[in-house]
Amino acid sequence: MRFALVIVPFMALAACQEEGVGDDPQSLGATDACGASGWQGLIGEHRDVLAAMTFPAPMRVYGPDDAVTMDYSPERLNVIHDEDGIITRVECG
Repeated sequence: MRFALVIVPFMALAACQEEGVGDDPQSLGATDACGASGWQGLIGEHRDVLAAMTFPAPMRVYGPDDAVTMDYSPERLNVIHDEDGIITRVECG
């Protein structure tokens, strides 16, 4: 009985927690750790322009049919393009 008196308040608190709060890596304070804000001018350009540029490491370029890992790395610059090779997003992760 004593165990129930101790554990029930913690269970009640857990039930009140909002789902998904704190799950988004962007909410962890690493919103621009890779410097993506400085590369937003690439949006709308073709991915071929990247070949002549120098980027900080780590960095990856991928499109809709490319396989990528789902790990989040706030220091990594991601350049994402569409099916036609047009850059649609530049973000950390």
